[in-house]
Order: sequence, then structure tokens, then C-alpha cells
Amino acid sequence: MSPTDFDRLIDRRHTASQKWERYRDTSVLPMWVADTDFMAPPAVLNALHQRIDHGIFGYTNTPAELIEQVQGRLERLYNWRVCADDLEWLPGLVTGLHLACRATGESGSGVISPCPIYPPFMTSPHLSDRQLIKVPMRLEGQRYLLDLEALEASITPDTRLLLFCNPHNPGGTVYRREELLQLADIVLRHQLIICSDEIHCDLVLEPGLQHIPLASLGDEIAQRTITLMAPSKTFNIAGLGCSFAVIQNPQLRRDFQRARKGIVPDVNLLGYTAALAAFRDGDAWNQSQLNYLRANRDYLVESINAIPGLTLKPIEATYLAWIDISAAHLENPMRFFEQAGVGMSPGRDFGDEDFMRLNFGCPRTLLEEAVKRIRRGLLNHLPA
Repeated sequence: MSPTDFDRLIDRRHTASQKWERYRDTSVLPMWVADTDFMAPPAVLNALHQRIDHGIFGYTNTPAELIEQVQGRLERLYNWRVCADDLEWLPGLVTGLHLACRATGESGSGVISPCPIYPPFMTSPHLSDRQLIKVPMRLEGQRYLLDLEALEASITPDTRLLLFCNPHNPGGTVYRREELLQLADIVLRHQLIICSDEIHCDLVLEPGLQHIPLASLGDEIAQRTITLMAPSKTFNIAGLGCSFAVIQNPQLRRDFQRARKGIVPDVNLLGYTAALAAFRDGDAWNQSQLNYLRANRDYLVESINAIPGLTLKPIEATYLAWIDISAAHLENPMRFFEQAGVGMSPGRDFGDEDFMRLNFGCPRTLLEEAVKRIRRGLLNHLPA
């Protein structure tokens, strides 16, 4: 794939896009919800065309080839062997967070979540009649990490579940093996279940870093882990709704299946079709996408840090920038940036009002225009 394919501006207005409909009939650039403005890989488009040409869209089982592709992928990338029965297919990763809460513990039991974090981490415990226990992230050098001391101190006799995100959304951290081993030790010693959201695993931007699934560290931690993955963020197919959980503990898997029974629908056939094509034939396309995103990241980090009032730490993974706006002293940050012409995600939704999250998974021209608007807005706001 040529870099120019990612430079292509595709008009998403009037397509019922969540991202673009929020600011319809305005000049605000939508840089919020985590889908990209890149067309899906050609292999995915071709597979969908072929399936649509078949013309029948009835109830569909999980394709055997897709199961084999996921098994082969996990073993090839992470030396992690899973059985076909370990895979639980879901119409969305957020569904998995809710099911993890309902499949572990009982009414009123504790669920630990890092903070700041992707908002469903904080809403799913409450909606599952569980008690949310927030544990702060800490900044170590240039990286946002889960504070393991604070985590262990927060565990109560009623705590059953720990929600974890790797790579971290919104901080962009890729956890190292030793860090994961320390986390696994806490989980095992306190006999917790951990639900690990690893949806951004294929979007590691920093050369030399590699994603490591928590459950791949060994059988003991695997027996206490629900791993959530999906092709949606990587290949921009979130609207097709195909995700999966890896649950290697048979009893935990049965509890998870019981929690979803009669409520959570199966994955639709076009979601399966797109996922299979992406995993089977999309890796070369993703390598080109990663190169493009790295260049966007490097441009953004340099540009944002040159704007008075803003700070952006290095981003190891994802196409999401967690921008520290505390020095800008903005009364209503979201409204301020919208008036400047850029629609970002407010940090308060993630648990920290001193930040904004910006999605840089877009053509460079859009990103450059967004930075220009942010710079102009803040230079007009801040005293000379």
C-alpha cells in the first residue's frame, strides 16, 4: 500500500457516521471517537463484495477458517496456543467488559479499574450492579502505568475482578513483560479474575516494542484471565461488530456464556466475513498503516509540544493522543476546542479533566489543519 492511499480524503458526511454526524453542518473537524478515516483494506472490501453478491444473509455460524486464523495468529505472534473452544465470539468488545463484570463475583462485589481509562471501564461495573474501585495511573518517566502499589492497597475481601487495558487507552502505553509479570503476581496472590482489553494490540507504533497478551505469560494467569480482542480498530471495521474473548478456564467460560445467554446476539455474517479477510490477508496493509500513523504521531507530538499550554508525552501504541491541557487553564475545554474548530474527547469522560484525547488516525492534511486550529485558538486565549 502506498502512503498516498492513507492521504486520500474520503467524505464521511451523510453516511450516519457517529464521528462525523456529531458536527454535521459545522466546520468542526471530528477527532474524537476511535475509528479512523482510512478506507478498510482491499482484501476486506473484496471479501464483503463477494459475500454480498451471494445474496443470502441468514443466520450464520462462526466460520471454521476464522477460528483457525485466530488460533494461528495468536500462536505466530505471541507463542500463545488456544483451543477453538476457548474463543467466545461477541458483537463488540464493550459487550465483553459488561459480561466480564456479570460473570464474576456477585451483586455489590468490587471491580477495580485503572483511571484514566476508556469510559466503559467505569460504567460497566455500575450497570452490572458492582462497585467500581478506581486506581490511579502514574506517570513514570514518559509512560503512563498502572500504580501497582495503589492497586494492591485497593483490594478488599469483596473484590473479584480487575479491568486492564493493554495497550492503554488513552495513554498509549505498551506494557513490558516484567510489568505484566508483576501485575499477574498480584492477580494470582489475591485470586482475582482479570479482564484484559487488548483491542489495540496490532497498533504498536514504537519500533522495538511488541504487544504481549497477559494470558500468554503462563497457564496459571491464563486460568484467571478474560482476554478481549478484535480486528475493528486495526482495520477500521468497527461498524461490522466482530470481537472475541479468549477464556481458557472452562468454568469461567461457562459463567461468561451464562451471563450472555438470551441477551447478547451472535456476530453478523458480514462481521465474520470482514474479520476473516482482515486476519488472513490484511497484515501487509496494516504495516503500511502503521508507517503512516508513526509519521502522524511524530508530527503531532512535536507540534503539540510547541504550543504554549499543551503537553503530549510519547505515544507507544494506538492512534490516540492524550494531551495535557492543564497549563492552558481552560474553563470548558471541550467547548473551547470546538469553538476553535476541533472536536476532541474530553478528559473528564476518561477520569481526568486536565486532558483531551485526539484521534490522529486520519489523512495528514486533516491533522495539520486540526493542529493549526488548536494553535490559533490557544495563542488567542493565552496572555502574550
